[in-house]
Amino acid sequence: MTSTTDLAVTVRGLRKSYGGRAVVDGLDLDVPAGQVVGLIGANGAGKTTTVECLQGLRRPDAGEMRVLGLDPRRDAARLRRLVGSQLQSSALPDRLRVREAVALFAEAGSRDPATGSARRGDDLLAQFGLAERRRSPFAGLSGGEQQRLFLVLALLNRPRLVILDELTQGLDPAARREVWSAVAQLRDEGTTVLLVTHELAEAEALCDHVVAMRSGRVLDAGSPAELVARHAARATTAFTLPGAADALAAVRALPGVRTATAQGDLVTVEGDRRSIAHVGAWLVARGPDAVPADLRVDVPDLESALLTLLDAPEHDPGPAGATSAVGDPATSSLIGATS
Repeated sequence: MTSTTDLAVTVRGLRKSYGGRAVVDGLDLDVPAGQVVGLIGANGAGKTTTVECLQGLRRPDAGEMRVLGLDPRRDAARLRRLVGSQLQSSALPDRLRVREAVALFAEAGSRDPATGSARRGDDLLAQFGLAERRRSPFAGLSGGEQQRLFLVLALLNRPRLVILDELTQGLDPAARREVWSAVAQLRDEGTTVLLVTHELAEAEALCDHVVAMRSGRVLDAGSPAELVARHAARATTAFTLPGAADALAAVRALPGVRTATAQGDLVTVEGDRRSIAHVGAWLVARGPDAVPADLRVDVPDLESALLTLLDAPEHDPGPAGATSAVGDPATSSLIGATS
């Protein structure tokens, strides 16, 4: 069981409505220190409103929050010096040069002279591959460079928590990978990261834990692998094999296989992820001529798990403040989720 001292963020019963419509509806959430936790879900799930409340940018209607031991409603000024953030609407003036932006943000957020020093900014620019772009205006940076600059600005004052909202939206694959590498580096250095994303491959690649949300509530939470195991479709392996019908009994006996069917010479195998390796090993063991050239594998992923969750009927979340243990099958988990 994770103690409160191991948590960077604790939320209980958070509620926020606009025009009578609940956007965040009794949310419970724990974010372990030193990990990457992702908030996932469709548009309107309440993810952005949640992180805005955590930063003191919006005032919730009800609920309790602690971010690094502080209440964002009462301690917003202190919290800004401990939290780095990049929100959906992040932007800088087109003509502002990279070095000017670094100097401006270092001065604004400095807790002490050493933290806000020019050397810290130079080190971060080098770390994120922007040292040669110090004189470039913001508008002259590529999309990936702009996002890496936002990371530099978020990290200038050595925050203990970094909040990133749709960090890689609109980036090409190469730029997205650059930013992923930067986020992974933050975690490796012990920084807590709260990541809001619609990119499920991003969440699967980066997050230690994910929280799936709908209508301001938690649907389920745990590691990406746990959500996939609970909610994603089965792994499917398909291939052509002469005399397929005669081989079905052997295929069905392989570990992890749930079903194996044949349509002519086309064999379709469904099972858990283990079944993929065992089917492949079985084919190889039959000899090099038995390995099919048309082998196809469909592996369940976080996207299919989330779609399953979102397709499920909505139900009463139960008593306010109730939490379900997710991830640890014992008594509790690193992330509490509203039942």
